[in-house]
Amino acid sequence: MQISNSQSLFEKAKNYIPGGVNSPVRAFRAVGGDPIFIKKASGALIYDEDDNAYIELINSWGPMILGHNHPMIREAVIKALENGTSFGAPTAREVEIAELITQMVPSVEKVRMVNSGTEATMSAIRVARGFTGRDKFIKMEGHYHGHGDSFLISAGSGAITMGNPDSPGVTKGTAKDTLLAPFNDLEAIEKLVDANRGEIAALILEPVPGNMGLVLPKGGYLEGLRKICDREGIVLIFDEVMTGFRLAKGGAQELFGVTPDMTTLGKIIGGGLPVGAYGGKKEIMQFVSPAGPVYQAGTLSGNPIAMAAGLTMLRYLDENPEVYTQLNEIGGKIANGIKTSVEKLGLNFTINHLGSMYSLFFTEQEVYDFESAKHSDTVLFGKYFQAMLKRGIYLAPSQFESLFLSTALTDELIKKILQANEESLKEIL
Repeated sequence: MQISNSQSLFEKAKNYIPGGVNSPVRAFRAVGGDPIFIKKASGALIYDEDDNAYIELINSWGPMILGHNHPMIREAVIKALENGTSFGAPTAREVEIAELITQMVPSVEKVRMVNSGTEATMSAIRVARGFTGRDKFIKMEGHYHGHGDSFLISAGSGAITMGNPDSPGVTKGTAKDTLLAPFNDLEAIEKLVDANRGEIAALILEPVPGNMGLVLPKGGYLEGLRKICDREGIVLIFDEVMTGFRLAKGGAQELFGVTPDMTTLGKIIGGGLPVGAYGGKKEIMQFVSPAGPVYQAGTLSGNPIAMAAGLTMLRYLDENPEVYTQLNEIGGKIANGIKTSVEKLGLNFTINHLGSMYSLFFTEQEVYDFESAKHSDTVLFGKYFQAMLKRGIYLAPSQFESLFLSTALTDELIKKILQANEESLKEIL
């Protein structure tokens, strides 16, 4: 495979951009080799600057449920562009999409648009603190909630990849208010609550973590968190930046039947454009300025282009629930096909799968939290990544990332993915 244009661009980028990339995991540090620079995408395919085509299983880290550059979304963006790109003032579409989100997501009675998932989680924690009058919050080890200072304490994804989960620049004063607990361990939560009674404003987690690879909540775990938070007056926040509108219309909270107090959402509500949102119970969201005292603002919040794309996407998902049946079928075919290949080759690797998300962990142990995920053979994963890449399959360049599937994956493309998977596993072993 010829990638000389990508290599040339990367060398040039390193002169002007830290590490040559604008988000760390893109640098391919965890998998070796040079990053691929993408020129265009359509459906289930992406194309690099050397005109190589790849079947892509990231989908912009989740939002491209219908595949890349969907004609419906593209048309909505073009039409919105005719009226301007940014107003810094209210628009009708903001009201329409807010109403639709409150109808689709069980926990959301009011919602505030922001510009990214990171901004959404930062704001949600601030509002929870303002609402409760408390300072501390609990997060789970290995869960990633963006790059806000409070969250870069045992963070997942890119922080693991760079081997630096506790980022320099995060002060001790900030870190002291972040309480850590292992995922899927209710006893650990009880101990934290006992030791910090009356001081904890919020508990935030990915209900289905995707930033240490895909990890599933154990039966009763989310329900247990809900009971603890109710008992202690703690605001329960589900970070559904990845799972919102993907696992179900109402996200993981609909799928598992557990309703948090607040929810954070990401780029899916912009059809892939830069956008995020946080919402929840009315009595909590009324604390947000100008209705209440907790300040949060943004010139590009509710950007008209992003709102046009997101409204089109969400309306389609709301009106066509069969999309989720299709996504689940595609996810099942790929996950089961990989499992068959792994068993055929006499391997015991772990495959975690839910709907249109999955991870192949290069470990024989069950993966149910951050510590068990770290048992994965990341060197072997890097070899697997490169073997798949040269066969035209573009995976997330880290063992610690979930893959995200789209409805654009046909049976023919799925067959190619599974063939490449088996060939790649044979090659690296």
